[in-house]
Amino acid sequence: MKAQTGATLLIPKPVYCQEQKGAFKIHSSVQVFAEKEWQESAQLLAQEMKLSVSKSKEKAGILLLKSPELPAAGYALNITSQGITILASDEAGSIHGLFTLLQLRALQTNPVQIPCASIKDYPRFSYRGMHLDVSRNFFPLSFIKKYIDLMALYKFNTFHWHLTDSPGWRLQIDKYPLLSKQAAFRTHGSWTEWSKNGSRFSQEGNAEAYGGYYSKADAKEIVRYAAQRGITVIPEIEIPGHSYEVLAAYPELSCTGKPYQHHEFCIGNPNTLPFLTDILSEVLAIFPSEYIHIGGDEAGTSSWKNCPKCQALKKEKNLADEHELQAYLIKQLEAFLKSKGRKLIGWDEIINGGLPPDATVMSWRGEAGAITAAQQGHDVVMTPGETYLDAYQSNPSTQPLAIGGFLPIQRVYAYEPIPAVLKENEKKHILGTQGNLWTEFMPSTDQVEYMAFPRAIAIAENAWTQKEAKNYPDFQQRLQAHYLLLQRMNVNYYRPSAFLEVKEAPAPDNSGNTITLISEIYQPEIRYTTDGSTPSSSSERYVKPFVIQGKAHIQAAVFKDGMPLGKVTSYQANHHRAIGKKTIFNTRWSDSYPAQQENTLTNGVRGSFTYSDKQWLGYLKNFDVTVDMGSVQPIQEVSITFMQQKGPGVFLPAYVEILGSEDGSNFVPLKKLEHDVSPENPELLFKTFAYALEQTKARYIRIVAPNVRGGFMFTDEIVIY
Repeated sequence: MKAQTGATLLIPKPVYCQEQKGAFKIHSSVQVFAEKEWQESAQLLAQEMKLSVSKSKEKAGILLLKSPELPAAGYALNITSQGITILASDEAGSIHGLFTLLQLRALQTNPVQIPCASIKDYPRFSYRGMHLDVSRNFFPLSFIKKYIDLMALYKFNTFHWHLTDSPGWRLQIDKYPLLSKQAAFRTHGSWTEWSKNGSRFSQEGNAEAYGGYYSKADAKEIVRYAAQRGITVIPEIEIPGHSYEVLAAYPELSCTGKPYQHHEFCIGNPNTLPFLTDILSEVLAIFPSEYIHIGGDEAGTSSWKNCPKCQALKKEKNLADEHELQAYLIKQLEAFLKSKGRKLIGWDEIINGGLPPDATVMSWRGEAGAITAAQQGHDVVMTPGETYLDAYQSNPSTQPLAIGGFLPIQRVYAYEPIPAVLKENEKKHILGTQGNLWTEFMPSTDQVEYMAFPRAIAIAENAWTQKEAKNYPDFQQRLQAHYLLLQRMNVNYYRPSAFLEVKEAPAPDNSGNTITLISEIYQPEIRYTTDGSTPSSSSERYVKPFVIQGKAHIQAAVFKDGMPLGKVTSYQANHHRAIGKKTIFNTRWSDSYPAQQENTLTNGVRGSFTYSDKQWLGYLKNFDVTVDMGSVQPIQEVSITFMQQKGPGVFLPAYVEILGSEDGSNFVPLKKLEHDVSPENPELLFKTFAYALEQTKARYIRIVAPNVRGGFMFTDEIVIY
């Protein structure tokens, strides 16, 4: 197939793009001219294309000109065989135009030939961000610049730099030198090993110390470098939780005054606020961004509840609870930032106890926080699970260890940042969206790139392209050309996997279950069987979803040139007798993970690799449910699957027992199964408890699974034959 090279391959997809015949040839004599407003943009473009800047408009082959009628941050790019013109009404637009040109050049097999086109474009959202956690693992300045280069090519305009967290402080603060001399270095490089071995810090200069920090000069260089590329750097300084590293160096600011005991600042300590404003003052001198991120997430309240100073402050200020105590501190920080002409932004926990009047919310725990904030008139940046690029992007058994979840690129692309429940006057508060990278399991820059790309490219289109112009098959087709760009930039991107995702759901008439096979590979040749046999090049070719009745052992693989790519995907499909039957919940699920509520366990739909897909029902207590089969009947098989994922605290039950009853009152124990899976196993795994029954008749099947670990238990479907 002949490679496509035209402007219609651009990502994000422009508002208007018309390809034309011919190409403009880049050679050493081509010069760049810019009107005075766009001189810095001209210098950047000339630098990137290895050209010179001209003072004469007539002699230049590439022009950057002002066009006041274009929308803010918008541009027009016209490429003819005689020259290139970029029009913009503001600096942001000129930068977007030049990076469109640079991206188009990078997509060409011959990058000196730029295909002719007429493009008009502007962004959907004003906030288009990428986040990077450098606390859990530290990355060099050179990589931060590479990360920003990639962001600029895909029209991101905000770099959220997560500089501080419990595993390490990463920014030089002159007034408190222990933050960089001690809190920036730990005893183990591996975040997991560090956690297992006491979570202790080391001293700068010690041979065994792992870590690092950015000097003020380093940080200012990143701010300058990003600004030149149209990107604002928002620093994050975690307050009041996630501050274990600070309190190890300055334990007098914790509630007990002892190191290695707390993650939260003592809010009742009169020295806490001056300490924090001292730090923020130095941060403000480095970062000119309108927003300063103060974290605010996952702060525990137990230390405050047991602290005389915190309780005294709570009483003095007539605060109802510890959430209002945290809000009291956040409001003081917001007032401080406001007095310096800045704005506070924080994770959605800052809603608890009452938002400061001008705070902006970064909504990560789903959309609830965003909806609440927008309805209250606060601006919001959307960063829910669909933007968390630390999740697995393929079958976890085939991937390096990750924090958990399952987020293939198609699901990233499908995310819509504006919650549907918002009214028109509330939607304006959704500023945009952002991709998040938490680096617990990303020890190297290669692994960061592997987790970020190409999924970050999907986020880029979500943030820029108009909703009505988005189309996943079209995006997938354009994406194929961008692997060349990523290769040229030496990005260790995730290669499309031959693994097939299988989706199963009852057919509309409940005559069987519909099976859908999903591949990341563009236009794949999929062959499959339903009898458990290994597929070959002569097996049935998958062209559309198909229906199975009863049980079917599906084996499927992607083929190329008559040979399978990778391993065969195996899936046990079940159109079982419990589908649609009533489920009686003797104990209720957690409201945090309601899935499909009463319908979850008998809806015929299996969960995927993540408990956040709304098919896994979450329990924080013992699991105890009863399925009503409608009449007394022979029961031959019962099975139920649970998930384990140690990182976020998801564990298997101690055992699973099934009981049977004909009247719903008198239950007879049938079978009980235990397991030998260690709760310390760090891998995502699934355990199916399957029971073969003989000469059993029942109308009601009760399943009991005790929660002995105290975390979550997740299950997705009760299968009965």
